[in-house]
Amino acid sequence: MKKKLLFMLAATLICGASVFTACTSNDDNPAPQSDLNLAEKVIGKWITADGDGQPVVTNEKLVLDIVSTTNAYISASFNHNPAAGKAWFDMLETDVIIDGNKMVLTNQYGENTTVENEFTIADISTSEFTAYLKFSMKVGGSVVATKEYPVRYVKMAADYSQAILGTWEGKVTSENDEHTDGELHRWEYNADGTYTYYVKDGDQWVASANTLNEYFVAGNLLCSRWVDNGVENREWWEITIENGVMKWTALRQREDGTTYTATFLMTKVK
Repeated sequence: MKKKLLFMLAATLICGASVFTACTSNDDNPAPQSDLNLAEKVIGKWITADGDGQPVVTNEKLVLDIVSTTNAYISASFNHNPAAGKAWFDMLETDVIIDGNKMVLTNQYGENTTVENEFTIADISTSEFTAYLKFSMKVGGSVVATKEYPVRYVKMAADYSQAILGTWEGKVTSENDEHTDGELHRWEYNADGTYTYYVKDGDQWVASANTLNEYFVAGNLLCSRWVDNGVENREWWEITIENGVMKWTALRQREDGTTYTATFLMTKVK
């Protein structure tokens, strides 16, 4: 399911007080801090929590799986997002360079396009890191897009990519959610990254006529997509699985900019 799509993270430049105490030129390039032990502490799976000082809604989150000081993977699904473009990344491989308190992730797309994300780490612990992110995209050696903003990532303690396999039944448990109707539904998640979606027809469960039907789980971020009547749809949840019970939670944004939390609860049936 790996797709070589152009990866563009963009947001308005904000100097957040929670990340830096002042907006000065020195904040853009703070001196290397060897006491951060970045190369040791950054290994693991991290998910975006805040960007520009605001909580990141679930459909704009991405996961960084940093496996070594030279190699990482990016997992994300963006669907025509004004700030992020469109992407479907199931563990997209990326190069890593760590120098002092700086971490640079670089992707090469074909022969002409290079995307670079430079993190200047302000602080890192066993559970989160805060950083100033500089994004740039080059086409044919020329810079065509740049953005800079503060970010916060949290470390993911669990990976549910194997626990999700099987068939689950459930329904929405929150008052607000644009993706569900309050009825019972079923999902059968397969090991090859595909799934089958079922709806109840009387006493029978019937597979939908949807096509594509792909998903991935990166840590606790579940991303899925499907085609219904020729239109591609996507859905995003942050999940937990324990004792045959799976809970979905998502921070969603309405058209007027306000946010709400959607929840879904299901049990494993086979």
